[in-house]
Amino acid sequence: MWLEIVRDLAIVLLALESVVIGVLLCILLIQVRKLVKLLRDEVKPILDSANETAATVQGTAGFVSENVVQPVIKVKSYAAGTMQALRTLFLLENKIRGSRNRTQGSSSE
Repeated sequence: MWLEIVRDLAIVLLALESVVIGVLLCILLIQVRKLVKLLRDEVKPILDSANETAATVQGTAGFVSENVVQPVIKVKSYAAGTMQALRTLFLLENKIRGSRNRTQGSSSE
């Protein structure tokens, strides 16, 4: 007798558990559907905008590099080369003058 009661209670509990699991599964499916809709409707446009902004920044950086930075670097390098050439010429000229002065100074003494 008591075994039949336990059996009946176990069947009722398993049926209730199945109903609860089914309800929770439906809630989970609804939440997943809402998440997919959120990703499609809100996150995707944000990512598209971010990609567009990154492409704009990349284009701007390339433009600035080609039209501002490279010409400035060329001018600075030409100026540095010219200054070094002038320094070298003046050093050679000073050495030549110094050696002339030494030879003239030793011959006049």
